[in-house]
Amino acid sequence: MPDHLHVLAEGTSPSSDFREFVRVYKQQSSFTWKRRTGQELWQRGYFDRVLRADEDTVAVARYILENPVRASLCQNAEDYPYSGSFTMAISDLLESTRVFRRT
Repeated sequence: MPDHLHVLAEGTSPSSDFREFVRVYKQQSSFTWKRRTGQELWQRGYFDRVLRADEDTVAVARYILENPVRASLCQNAEDYPYSGSFTMAISDLLESTRVFRRT
């Protein structure tokens, strides 16, 4: 998305720290961006949402993947160049969330 970022993250250990994850991510990406462009990248703060055990993670992933389509940035979720996963190939991710080509 041109003006915001969606991230679906899972803590994998009892010591996982979401606030630290966001702080480090924003710090590292902001440093690179400012060096390249001379501009600030991030606003202060962020919005987060914690998924509960009874909530559907796949539905959240589907929402994130379809967001560029809803914003008319592409016709198909797989065409958006900034979608991806550190744990799955984009084709597998799209298949697992049942995001199909739109006609």
